Amino acid sequence: MKPALLAFPLLAALLAGAGVKAGDAAPPGVTDVRQARVDYMLKCQGCHRPDGSGDDHSNPPMKHIVARFLSVPGGREFIGRVPGVSTVNLDDARLANLVNWTLYTFDAAHMPADFRPYTAEEIGRLRQHPLRLERAAMRARLVEGFSQPGQEQARP
Repeated sequence: MKPALLAFPLLAALLAGAGVKAGDAAPPGVTDVRQARVDYMLKCQGCHRPDGSGDDHSNPPMKHIVARFLSVPGGREFIGRVPGVSTVNLDDARLANLVNWTLYTFDAAHMPADFRPYTAEEIGRLRQHPLRLERAAMRARLVEGFSQPGQEQARP
């Protein structure tokens, strides 16, 4: 069987598993819901799990928490600089689509009312300065800010 013929059933299975529906409404900044779901499955869910729950150790959860980073100083930049985002082999436009989709999919309850979707240009700038060893300490400091006065309490 030709490689192209083998790829079609795999892609069909991925799309079916993602629950992709033709009528899905796209949240702000999400140019292609279907592509974002497939990119998440191929590039993110191996570590962060299909439901975004992560392992709370080396692969932090996104579910019910990722959009909270948008509410603390430096959090927006952090999202674009974490290793899995800054080094993934997607172009900047496709990555902006994926990041925006991830925020709405895994933590819509914490999305700021004035959220400005990530753009390809912003993602391109942020990923030029990827976080390395400082990632865990920076994440811990930002998460501490979630419980500061004026910040919403964490949701389970």
